Amino acid sequence: MGLQALALEAFAPGGALERAAEHFRPRSGQTEMALAVARTIESGGALVVEAGTGVGKTFSYLVPALLCGEKVLLSTATKTLQDQLYGRDLPRLAQALGLPVRTALLKGRGSYLCLHRMEQARHDAGLDRFGERALAKVEEWAKATRTGDLAEMPGLDERSSVIPLVTSTRENCLGSQCPKFRSCHVNIARRDALAADVVVVNHHLFFADLAVRESGMAELLPTVRVAIFDEAHQLNETGVQFLGRQLGTGQLIDFARDMLAAGLQHARGLVDWQHLAGAVERATRDLRLAVGRQGNGTRLRWLGRAPDEVREDAWEGALGELARTLEEARAGLDTVSELSPEFVRLHERAAALAERCDQFQRRAAEGSVRWLDVGTQLRLVESPLDIAEAVQGKMLGAKNDAEPSRRSWIFTSATLGDDERLSWFTEPCGLGDAEVRRVASPFDYPSQAGVYVPREMPRPSEAGHSEAVAALAAESAERLGGRTMVLTTTLRALRTIGEALQRRYEGSPALEVLVQGQWPKRRLIERFREGATHGAPGCLLVASASFWEGVDVPGDELQLVIIDKLPFPPPNDPLVEARTERLQSQGRNPFNEYFVAEAAVALKQGAGRLIRRETDKGVLAVCDTRLATMSYGRRLMAALPPMRRLETREAYLEALAALTRTSTTAPAWT
Repeated sequence: MGLQALALEAFAPGGALERAAEHFRPRSGQTEMALAVARTIESGGALVVEAGTGVGKTFSYLVPALLCGEKVLLSTATKTLQDQLYGRDLPRLAQALGLPVRTALLKGRGSYLCLHRMEQARHDAGLDRFGERALAKVEEWAKATRTGDLAEMPGLDERSSVIPLVTSTRENCLGSQCPKFRSCHVNIARRDALAADVVVVNHHLFFADLAVRESGMAELLPTVRVAIFDEAHQLNETGVQFLGRQLGTGQLIDFARDMLAAGLQHARGLVDWQHLAGAVERATRDLRLAVGRQGNGTRLRWLGRAPDEVREDAWEGALGELARTLEEARAGLDTVSELSPEFVRLHERAAALAERCDQFQRRAAEGSVRWLDVGTQLRLVESPLDIAEAVQGKMLGAKNDAEPSRRSWIFTSATLGDDERLSWFTEPCGLGDAEVRRVASPFDYPSQAGVYVPREMPRPSEAGHSEAVAALAAESAERLGGRTMVLTTTLRALRTIGEALQRRYEGSPALEVLVQGQWPKRRLIERFREGATHGAPGCLLVASASFWEGVDVPGDELQLVIIDKLPFPPPNDPLVEARTERLQSQGRNPFNEYFVAEAAVALKQGAGRLIRRETDKGVLAVCDTRLATMSYGRRLMAALPPMRRLETREAYLEALAALTRTSTTAPAWT
């Protein structure tokens, strides 16, 4: 029996999935996607599938992937989905299908405890009382953990200052020279991955390997016959982060401090370590001072000898002095390299950092864009405009050492574009020749949801717009008893709207206002999901950035999503500017082909937070009159799920009232 027939049998009424999962129901879209994935696995080549919310795309690609008997790589954008696939979906499906499949989870080295650095951290003079307590908890957990995956450690805040002390980076890892090499959690995870039938990774790890061939994927990828990328809409932006060059002041300070610590421990008195480390730190600070009073979060385009708004002589002098101090450090480390493997690694780091300085003193490579990220640290960045060349050359065109047949590449997400060819995704990813399929959501959007554009709103560029959004959110959330999420396009709007609502409801027993940044993301979502329970008030959440996607709140606790304005990319961002200039040079229209396309995908992502299952009901409010008045508004509206239009304020208020009149278990329109 062929793979397509096996997949069809699994999804059929009375099949393996229905027998194993109590709530499984055959869906035509899910089966359609599964058959397309099975065909691609059988024949090779690339398949791009946009699968609307509710299709069940995870089962659609996992079932044929498990049934094919080939070595499979699964890649996700987030560690959350990575953990879900490995810990829940794969074991559940393998059992349902009766397959003895060996699976492995592989993350970046920063996710794993480094036993050597944990020992070194105990001697870190910079540890305060809180850091010592956190380190003691890590040391206790280290005695019991099998995987060393820090995500499994209870109570460890992902922002804890102890994490960099007990994890390694590519720069500071000692490799096979490490005294803990045999028990290294990273190497054990890589060995497990090589032996597994199905390996779950994330996009960051995948592209880090394409860039530096170091992460363990260098051995793994040639053995893979089927590669599947979920949350593929993030592939391009993730890829460009790794396929260019970067130099950060944080890297430089870490190097100086690691050199000082190793020197004083293993070769005290042989080299003036205080002088070498101090020189690198001073040169790094001087580079930051050369930038002047630029605000945190600023991105400066870098077209000439120095970034925009930075004096050329000051910048070139500071970068040249930094390169000189790194060469001096490299020479000092060369004299003691035989005393410890740490000096060998530090020598390599000094050489690599000096080379990177030299590269940034020359002009940017053809077809790339260069800029400076300004924050508490500086980050010098040179990036390709997209990943098309890397996908064509290093993925689709790469040899497969395991089988003579062609590899199969499957890319899927709920949102990949707003045209039939999904060109927003396929063009920058070099997938113009791939098979493209769009599988519609099974949800009955006209009856489940309404979309409202308040015509009386100030324009987004006018004063008072954010305050008007806050007022609409307050009025609406009061009617619903919370159950409201406000998504903003900028951090400034996040602060303005969040602060206005917090002032309004400070100490209120009726509503609790949650604002991104006040707690970790996971805690915010957990509190929002709880809603008005056990005497607690209902919740109104104001968020930006990462909350536009990957946030899943099914049921009654989210009934209203408010988007403050159309999510166009910022025109003064260096990467956006460079992409715009390239389209202009090709005689194309950047506004229609780039800005509107980007806004369509982002708007669709934000709207996707509202309806997560067949019984959900809700309203989407977009507080930007351009959606109703500008010609491109029709294209953006068409990109949204086919929700019922609420043309007037009265219709909007009636829709909210309908939600409050229904039962808490199954709200319905009246």
